[in-house]
Amino acid sequence: MKGLLQWFKSSSKMKRWMFLILLGIILVCYGISKILVLKEVSFGEVGRIIAVFVIGFIGIVLGLVFLNKRTLEILVESTDERMENKKNVNIKSLIFNKTVYDKGPNIVAIGGGTGLNTVLKGLKNYTSNITAIVTVSDYGEEATSSRKELEVLPLNDIKDSIVALESKDGEVDKLFNYQFKTGKLKGINFSDIYFSAMKDINKDFTDSIMKSNEVINMVGKVLPVTLDEMKICAELSNGYVVTEKSKIPQIVSEKVTNINRIYLNPSNCRPAPGVVEAIKNADCIIIGPGSLYTNVIPNLLVNGVAKAIKESAAIKVYISNIMTEPGQTDNYSVSDHLNAIIEHCGQGIVDYCIYDTGEIVPEFIKKYNLEGQDLVEQDIEKVKGIKFLQRNLSSISNDLIRHDASLVANSIIELICDDLKYQDKQNDPQYMMLSTKLKEDKRINKLKKQTEKKEKRPVDKATNKDKKRKSKFSNKYSERIASIRESDKNMAKRKQAVQNKKSVDEKMANTEETKIPKSSKPKSARGRKKTPQQIREEMLEKWEKTKID
Repeated sequence: MKGLLQWFKSSSKMKRWMFLILLGIILVCYGISKILVLKEVSFGEVGRIIAVFVIGFIGIVLGLVFLNKRTLEILVESTDERMENKKNVNIKSLIFNKTVYDKGPNIVAIGGGTGLNTVLKGLKNYTSNITAIVTVSDYGEEATSSRKELEVLPLNDIKDSIVALESKDGEVDKLFNYQFKTGKLKGINFSDIYFSAMKDINKDFTDSIMKSNEVINMVGKVLPVTLDEMKICAELSNGYVVTEKSKIPQIVSEKVTNINRIYLNPSNCRPAPGVVEAIKNADCIIIGPGSLYTNVIPNLLVNGVAKAIKESAAIKVYISNIMTEPGQTDNYSVSDHLNAIIEHCGQGIVDYCIYDTGEIVPEFIKKYNLEGQDLVEQDIEKVKGIKFLQRNLSSISNDLIRHDASLVANSIIELICDDLKYQDKQNDPQYMMLSTKLKEDKRINKLKKQTEKKEKRPVDKATNKDKKRKSKFSNKYSERIASIRESDKNMAKRKQAVQNKKSVDEKMANTEETKIPKSSKPKSARGRKKTPQQIREEMLEKWEKTKID
């Protein structure tokens, strides 16, 4: 009985189709009964009966089709409760079980750093078929003596990607980033010891990373782009060559120049096992966001990677950066980022470019301006052959402008759904699962925003009711309006302080003028107290005058 009642819950969305079928049956029965009891036949009466019968029959067919479709969706969905801490709001959502995740789209994300990890955190909520291809580019960099003794591999980006794909957020992050503070292990992270031990046990670098999936129970897998020792080098516009990745931004800023090209040393680096195969089997390939010249392009320069991307039938998507990066992409626009990738790898590497709307509170942008950063200009008309999609991708985290993991993932999954719809695969289980999950996530985000706005809305203490509701413009730009008003108040206070200071100075000047005596003798001379030496000199002077007289 309890299971039967589940079908009539509002979240199941079954009652509407049951009601449509019931209404269709009633209309069909009404039409048949009318024909049976009809004594006189007229064209008007017959037309009305046929219309009622047809409408009822169509209602039955549509109700059965959508009821079966919804039944299929419910069979592959499981119920999960997401509790909001604020006001104990209980938001119920439909998420997929492990079987559904395994049937999700094959997505390959290429890059490194925080940008790649943001994409991975969002995508793991939709599919477990994720492959992160990560840069290994810290060879030749300075390391502590203890790290050199243990022969620690440069796996910081790989470690961060594994943390991003962990099934339970937070636990692996704490463990991997724990740093020993005493003894010979001082300055070494637990992740360094873990990867060294895994390499010794499995006798293979890639295999040790692949088996981390079973040990850590993460979603998807992480692959290094190459196993060959390599360095990322930069040739600047003035001809200067930088051979250390970490020094590229500093030297570019000091030389007051820009990057002409990036290359690998040695140039014949081979892709790691499984990299090319993952790209060929992918349904969607994500490039970026991240540091253009140190995390994005170097992956594409490894032999065979760019060629495999061009030959793949997958959707190729570039996620544009929101802010420029000092020493790498100063004054770069969206087209400059894309042209840099095309110049290094050739045409056909990107099909779609998703970029942010740029609606960010100016006060946050000013903080970045002080550090030489600015918003990436959206001059999309300068690049041909690429489809551009403008989406809301940004969020403010700890006063920093960052890509929002859920918003980025929603944009990617929405693009995949549109591609499946274009291929006329609306009834494909994968499309149905992704579409349902996407709608649920949008509904959850909408409820969260409504809850936050409701808490921020001022409440009248006397009536204990919300005040007059704001307009859509005020709701959308409330934070920006508040910051501008705050700036205006501070400016007014500064102006008032300056005026007060001027008035005080004028009053003091007028007061001093009124105190100046009519005599020509300076004030300092009259009001100054005489020293004993001066008194003796005056007495001697008077005595001499008396003596002469």
